[in-house]
Amino acid sequence: MESLNFKPFPKLITERLILRQMNQDDKNEIFALRSNKEMSKYISRPLVKEIDEALQYINMINEGIDRNEWVLWAITLKESDQLIGTICLWNFAIEQSKGEVGYELSPELQGKGIMQEAIETVLDYGFKVLNLQTIEGDVQSGNQKSIQLLERNQFSNKGKIERESTSEENKYSYIFELTREKFYTGAGKK
Repeated sequence: MESLNFKPFPKLITERLILRQMNQDDKNEIFALRSNKEMSKYISRPLVKEIDEALQYINMINEGIDRNEWVLWAITLKESDQLIGTICLWNFAIEQSKGEVGYELSPELQGKGIMQEAIETVLDYGFKVLNLQTIEGDVQSGNQKSIQLLERNQFSNKGKIERESTSEENKYSYIFELTREKFYTGAGKK
């Protein structure tokens, strides 16, 4: 892995989804995701209180993409351009050819295989296009849906780290890891 370049932005298309770059028109959906207490339960971040904060977040993300620091996709259904979630590759360690995946999806659309479809495509992009050797996921211990998603995609639990948390269920974070070799040689993979 040499260096990262997200220009032009890598739009990804799956059977049901379009993963595209976020823009200012996504402000209401980003506000809904980032102001939702339930959505933020497993993510260490303050709740967004105003639309302007959602716009600032979109601008910050796109500036980071321009600097090739990370890549974050707005997840949309093919029949609608409305953002329903996000998925990203970030926290790159160029020397180790490693990155981290992160994601969130509107609660009403969870459990429909949408994030499974998105993550498979993003993992393939990370390994094939970015030439990553390892992709990690950092999941709070109480987030069973996210743990199941990573395990379904052959990530291995590499251990836990203690977190500062007020809730017992989020006292730990698990670090999951998937190697390029395991992704491409696993059951049913490319």
